Amino acid sequence: MKVMSTKLEGLLIIEPDVHGDHRGFFMESYHRAKMAEQGIDIVFVQDNHSLSKEAGVLRGLHYQLNPKAQTKLIRVVSGAIYDVAVDIRSSSPTFGQWVGVELSESNKRQLLVPQGFAHGFCTIVPHTQVLYKVDEYYSPENDRGVLWNDSAIGIDWPAANPILSEKDGKHPLLKDAEINF
Repeated sequence: MKVMSTKLEGLLIIEPDVHGDHRGFFMESYHRAKMAEQGIDIVFVQDNHSLSKEAGVLRGLHYQLNPKAQTKLIRVVSGAIYDVAVDIRSSSPTFGQWVGVELSESNKRQLLVPQGFAHGFCTIVPHTQVLYKVDEYYSPENDRGVLWNDSAIGIDWPAANPILSEKDGKHPLLKDAEINF
């Protein structure tokens, strides 16, 4: 596997080794020992799976407060997304900065989003399925978010008028968000 750093410390792009032939392909989407060899020693406790029926579905920007903060390992099994992570670690020199990367069934890339980041994605094509592992269970009382179009962050989403949940349309701006990182 190939692990690539981004401009935000701890945010990693992972390209698994893909073995293909005339029948299709095989890959290890997660291998704890190989990840540990790359300095990624995380114990995941829950897998999540989402289906977005239309292009332009935007989910995010989500995070959980400490002590239930989550590291996420995101991949796409069908379709494509523009995946975004925003640094919300208040003492970080890159606080409020973001990185976006395309994850798709064809490029098989994964994004490792550490604790202290808000995460969201926008589907690029219809019928997109996203799988992601987390290292902490979902905690409704610690569930928080940042408004997807906060101009102080300035994310260049691929949809001008995305399809949002009611909850995602009401998150606070980053300057008003509850953060304990």
